Amino acid sequence: MAEKHLTPDDLAERVGVPISTVYQWNSRGGGPRFMRIGKYVRYKIADVKVWEESLYAERAC
Repeated sequence: MAEKHLTPDDLAERVGVPISTVYQWNSRGGGPRFMRIGKYVRYKIADVKVWEESLYAERAC
């Protein structure tokens, strides 16, 4: 069975940000990798997880 892709609304809900922030990431960078399927933007869950992991801050010693 194929992996379900997230919509911009799904991503905004997942990370707790306004949908406008997701659209800014898409146009300016900073968010997870995305794909365009016709006029639709979709995110692979695996790509979102990689992006989330990259956001962890290093602890100061």
